[in-house]
Amino acid sequence: MLRLAWRRSPSNNSFVEPVRLLTAAFIGADGQQQSSRAHVRCFRQIPHPPKDRSSLLQLLSACCLSPSLFMSMASGGEGPASSQHKHTNRLAKERSPYLLQHAHNPVDWYPWGQEAFQKAKTEDKPIFLSVGYSTCHWCHVMERESFEDEEIGKILSDNFVCIKLDREERPDVDKVYMTFVQATSGGGGWPMSVWLTPDLRPFIGGTYFPPRDHGGRPGFKTVLTRIIEQWQNNRPALESSGERILDALKKGTAITANPGESPPLAPDVANRCFQQLAHSYEEEYGGFRDAPKFPSPVNLMFLMSYWSVNRSTSEGVEALQMAMHTLRMMALGGIHDHVAQGFHRYSTDSSWHVPHFEKMLYDQAQLAVAYITAFQVSGEQFYAEVAKDVLRYVSRDLSDKSGGFYSAEDADSVPVSGGLGKREGAFCVWTTSEVRELLPDVVEGATGAATQADIFIHHYGVKEQGNVAPEQDPHGELQGQNVLIVRYSVELTAARFGITVEKANQLLASARAKMAEVRNTRPRPHLDSKMLASWNGLMLSAYARVGAVLGDEALLERAVQAANFLREHLWDAEHQIILRSCYRGDQMEVQQISPPIPGFLDDYAFIVCGLLDLYEATLQTEWLQWAEELQLRQDVLFWDDQGGGFFCSNPSDGTVLLQLKEDQDGAEPSANSVSASNLLRMSQYTGRQDWLQKSQQLLAAFSDRLTRVPIALPEMVRALMAQHYTLKQVVICGHKDAPDTASLLSAVNSIFLPYKVLMLTDGNPESFLCQRLPVLSSMVQLGGVATAYVCQDFTCSLPVTDPQELRRLLLDGTMDMQTQ
Repeated sequence: MLRLAWRRSPSNNSFVEPVRLLTAAFIGADGQQQSSRAHVRCFRQIPHPPKDRSSLLQLLSACCLSPSLFMSMASGGEGPASSQHKHTNRLAKERSPYLLQHAHNPVDWYPWGQEAFQKAKTEDKPIFLSVGYSTCHWCHVMERESFEDEEIGKILSDNFVCIKLDREERPDVDKVYMTFVQATSGGGGWPMSVWLTPDLRPFIGGTYFPPRDHGGRPGFKTVLTRIIEQWQNNRPALESSGERILDALKKGTAITANPGESPPLAPDVANRCFQQLAHSYEEEYGGFRDAPKFPSPVNLMFLMSYWSVNRSTSEGVEALQMAMHTLRMMALGGIHDHVAQGFHRYSTDSSWHVPHFEKMLYDQAQLAVAYITAFQVSGEQFYAEVAKDVLRYVSRDLSDKSGGFYSAEDADSVPVSGGLGKREGAFCVWTTSEVRELLPDVVEGATGAATQADIFIHHYGVKEQGNVAPEQDPHGELQGQNVLIVRYSVELTAARFGITVEKANQLLASARAKMAEVRNTRPRPHLDSKMLASWNGLMLSAYARVGAVLGDEALLERAVQAANFLREHLWDAEHQIILRSCYRGDQMEVQQISPPIPGFLDDYAFIVCGLLDLYEATLQTEWLQWAEELQLRQDVLFWDDQGGGFFCSNPSDGTVLLQLKEDQDGAEPSANSVSASNLLRMSQYTGRQDWLQKSQQLLAAFSDRLTRVPIALPEMVRALMAQHYTLKQVVICGHKDAPDTASLLSAVNSIFLPYKVLMLTDGNPESFLCQRLPVLSSMVQLGGVATAYVCQDFTCSLPVTDPQELRRLLLDGTMDMQTQ
């Protein structure tokens, strides 16, 4: 008998729907599911389940058991960390930090691959697939509680072929089984636990399980026992349900364009997307839900793009206010690391105060771009400083000497007080006594003989008893601790203590520097030193975009270094493929696994975007040439000739049972969304009409999603708007390194122009661009000085040589878009 319950999806744009849960008939447990603030700790704004799951639920309810085992995430005690290895399994030979974390479990783990698949077939055993990533808090908890448990390890090893998978290495496999878990339950997250037939078809799935039965809820050991019983006594039903589930998923996840279908009307879709975002907007602190709150850079970039073509409307003004307020409140909040820079993963409360302390590379990349865009829009130096702050963190803590970028820093670390157990946020939080001991000096001229600590404590909301509310600290890890959050403007803080604003800024900066030095002596969180092609592509865009806007040569040099890293270590020139990942070796060298993992769609799309941004920042055509080469390979490997759009992974891989097209811009933008813009930009640089047509076909394939719930695809809506408003070509005729050329480029980069491409021609008819766009050869300098042409379909305005005149021309062009 199945019990109907209600669960909230953890995805960014959450909704409520029924979930069928196992009852005593299968699990042997009673009682309602309990909610927990900690339940979202390892969520990453995972995509929505397929839009139609009614047929799935019907067929599942016909089976003797439910396909979903979602349990609330219970508190896990900190077990002692053994320095000796009683067990070693084959994961010790892997390079993924996540897999290596499990190399000494008493579980006979296999990595995802043919060896494990063959064992399952030969021994006729079900597969237990455990999916996570190295900085996932609840993955750590489940390892300590279950995978390090000798009894549970023996049950797993004797009855299942156990596969451990790093979702960041193999997002294609993760997406398939997360789609199953979401479709059959309405929720998801990591760690993900899925049981498969030997031919890889899922039949039961869930997330975290406590090790033993507790509070009427089944523990992992009980779940395993029940599954073993069902496999032995009811296997035909399991296999049949797995087959039918897979068939239903294939139908439910299909995204395809009808023959001759055109993309939906961009203004209508953009207006609907704005209205949906406005409806979910939280006015006091910004952001798009009460709690937990994710940064959602894709939403913010859409809002600023929407404003750029709706500046004179109330909706446009509101969109800009929503984006700017959200960015400001995040920068002031505890989600922003005020001592060591960068942003944490998300806020557990509505005021951006208490974060989940994990730091992800993809967040830093997208937020740096969002903040530098806000600077272009507003001219406020505040936003530029935050963008630089993010890149300062990445350059210091997430950069490899090869030029690549590491993936993440964990939330958990050993407290300063010591002990074997790690605690969330231990590296980042402060007691009042620590602050007072570190900043004891009396500030000359300050009211009441205030010390530097008094001023810092006031400004950053530090409290004697700690400033973390109990409801934000369900496990008591932050008791008596303070998460820094800006409570007052510098002007108000200066006035409170009777000092100048300049003096207050100096004191606060000095205090942060001292605290950073102390923090560096603390035990550091785990660093995931895996280097992923896709996230490195996002970071390449960030350095290129911020460097171009600020005219910062050091940032541009770092961007070039990143591009060279990608070409040297993650591009297989012989086979003409991107590689998914590489790793930092024990001697700090770059290592690769054998065989390497071929790249996925997001690897190609994000790198192509990064290369286009790097070209516009440096005007070095080698990056444009490589972007063209990669786009051609992406088309061959991933394009769907029948339905339009790109598959997430290569359809030739028979071990990936679903060919999916990502249909949500979440923590990372969908690779199809980015590709829609890439194709449009590439068509402008190469004159290839087939790329323009592919972009249109891609957008047509997603027409239903764009029309009904554009809030799920704000980055794709931006690409749709670019199609509608037609990209303008800004052509600079001049010598790349000449001062007059630099002045024109500075004028272009000072303005947020989401619907333009920038190119440089020096009059050489043999150049890469002139070969593809012969019209460029007719554009010449006026009077021997650098000259700018602003064109649409290469019908151009009168040439200009004055930077301010060019700026006015570009701004006038954005106003013209509002009349279209």
